[in-house]
Amino acid sequence: MPIELLRQCRYFAGLSAATLDDAAACAQHRRVPDGEFFFHQGDEARHFYILATGHARLSQITPEGRQVILGLAGPRHEIGIIAAIEGAIYPLDLQAVQACAALTWDRAALGTLLEAHPLLALRALRMVSTRFVELQDRYRELATERVERRIARALLRLVVQIGRPEATGVTVAAPLARQDLAEMTGTTLFTVSRILSAWEAQGIISTGRERVTLCDAPRLTRIAEDLPEG
Repeated sequence: MPIELLRQCRYFAGLSAATLDDAAACAQHRRVPDGEFFFHQGDEARHFYILATGHARLSQITPEGRQVILGLAGPRHEIGIIAAIEGAIYPLDLQAVQACAALTWDRAALGTLLEAHPLLALRALRMVSTRFVELQDRYRELATERVERRIARALLRLVVQIGRPEATGVTVAAPLARQDLAEMTGTTLFTVSRILSAWEAQGIISTGRERVTLCDAPRLTRIAEDLPEG
């Protein structure tokens, strides 16, 4: 199970069997019940995680005290690589929205692994840089883009990250309340409800209790990119 999970992760993709064996040998298993936290924003970064089952919410409290949901993570997602940096702190919260199981490496095990396999160290650096850019892009969206574009972009990201193909489209695989989407896009529950209802009437999406299915990806992409109807 650990080896197969590692093969499916971007961080370990394409690496040798020996590297995967070393990584699996020093991994530990952790289970986090629904609603509990893996870690909190501001905690010392001591563990790197790869989700095996379940879904978790990534969120951050802004300096103004407002919670912003930055995304949802599902199986095969890597979280907390910043633990590779001595003295680093987690920049956000990670909370289970379903019961989760994960592989985890503490800082000592991660350091040993990176020293033994320099390619993993290089990938860790790239991952930290990528996540930093993603955070910057998210804040730029919140500050500058129209709310329809923000909601469209958020849904498209979720479909890519944790989408589950179905007969009618692609469903966000984790529970997604409208309030979650409001906190993800820096707007109000009323605005999210109004926009989703309009998109549902147009056949772009379908919704249910904490469920969103993307039915017409090209149209939602045009909204996200602010393109005219073709």
